[in-house]
Amino acid sequence: MKIIFPPYVLKRMIERNISVDDVRDVLENGEIIEEYPTDEPPRYLMLGWSVARPIHVVGEDDPLTSETTAVTVYEPDIKLWKEDFTKRRR
Repeated sequence: MKIIFPPYVLKRMIERNISVDDVRDVLENGEIIEEYPTDEPPRYLMLGWSVARPIHVVGEDDPLTSETTAVTVYEPDIKLWKEDFTKRRR
């Protein structure tokens, strides 16, 4: 899998202490928890774990190049997400 990391995403990953390997692992082994089919291109939110730390990655795929772009990467906030980090609090 080829992953594109725009400069703004890399900057945030450094600030949040999230590695390229963490993101790759989420994209390759994580769970899609939300899909945004009306976005252009369509995007999705994935949840994965780095040891005991939850990580969310918003990605978008380019079927022509077989590349995935990491749109944003962050550790979900328990105040905004339920305990398993798969559903938003209302």
